[in-house]
Amino acid sequence: MDQSEDTKTITIDDFLNVDVRVGTVIEAFDFPEARKPAYKLKIDFGDEIGVKKTSAQITAHYTAEALLGRQVVAVVNFPPRQIGPFMSEVLTLGLSDDNGDIVLLQPDQKVPNGGRMH
Repeated sequence: MDQSEDTKTITIDDFLNVDVRVGTVIEAFDFPEARKPAYKLKIDFGDEIGVKKTSAQITAHYTAEALLGRQVVAVVNFPPRQIGPFMSEVLTLGLSDDNGDIVLLQPDQKVPNGGRMH
């Protein structure tokens, strides 16, 4: 398989430095101040990491109500990032569909909150 010009080779140590964990959405609210339609989320990552806040532009495929109780995957070791009036603490991961709308990454079976991707 040829590596595309946009793909940069990294080491296993680079990969291991990215802390990707699973958590459960416990709160989801509209984020009307965002430039693009988005939700504010609170995600429970278990006892070790706790509850973290983030925003996500996922309104095309999800309602706030449908997000409650859903397990999601997020990077938990980026520094906090100011998004308008909101401080985001984690980066929830997803993939773009054919229209460019985000589809969340999630485990296909329930796993313990805070579990690390490996």
